[in-house]
Amino acid sequence: MTMAQGLTASQCVEAAIDERCARLEGILQLDVMSPVGPLLYGTDDVIRDVAETRRPRSQGLAVLLETTGGYIEPVRRIVSVLRTNYGHVEFVVPSHAMSAGTILVMSGDAIRMDYYSVLGPIDPQVERDGQPVPALGYLQQYKRLLAKANRGRASSAEMAILLKFDQAELYSYEQDRELSIALLKDWLARYKFKDWKTTATRCVPVSSRMRVNRAAEVAKALNDTDRWHTHGHGITMEVLQTDLKLRIDDFGSDPDLSAGVHSYHRLVVDYMRRTGRTYLVHRPGMFVF
Repeated sequence: MTMAQGLTASQCVEAAIDERCARLEGILQLDVMSPVGPLLYGTDDVIRDVAETRRPRSQGLAVLLETTGGYIEPVRRIVSVLRTNYGHVEFVVPSHAMSAGTILVMSGDAIRMDYYSVLGPIDPQVERDGQPVPALGYLQQYKRLLAKANRGRASSAEMAILLKFDQAELYSYEQDRELSIALLKDWLARYKFKDWKTTATRCVPVSSRMRVNRAAEVAKALNDTDRWHTHGHGITMEVLQTDLKLRIDDFGSDPDLSAGVHSYHRLVVDYMRRTGRTYLVHRPGMFVF
């Protein structure tokens, strides 16, 4: 259908997005949903509506995700929604899924990236003065200043900053950090590692305890602020594969899949930019801004 037949420019683009999404579903043989934007309170409600209203629904879902991060509680509820409605869930990251987005990705049965895709450290964001801020930055700064004060080397200005830290806030930041680690460990062991039956080198049978321990290693590495330095550090597919020993499926190695992913994703992002949108959840026939 063309604009000459009565459709607006936005409707034409939305029809093209639906078409490209349907094409990608054919390649993956999975339903496709694409959340683009921050994972804030309310995102979980939208994703529930998008997932529950799809009819008919296949057994598996691919989530094409782009996000700078968000809050851990909506992520927990999003995983609950996805797992309630689908037996198999995998994540496709065409560009970036940072912070809470990385935790969400780690709940997948499979993770698909290419050389350009990045995840990030699992530094949970918390609300401060109405804005999301990385919690670990505050915790690390507090510990640094406290250690300096204990050695008698803090300046008067640093002591003034130290006294401004709210202990209740710091405790809540610590709890958000621990929750992020706990969820990532649980989801990795339960979903990503569920088919890990024997070790790669010695072919030793893998126990439930081994899966949990391996998940804990990954969670600890992704939470290591000294290792990644900044909240926005991009962790590539190669680093995840070689340093963290995670299995990541390279969608770039499949020309048809790569073309399908990028064709769909680029049109979605371009549409959002042209219409001034900062948030969208899409599935065929449904756009929620």
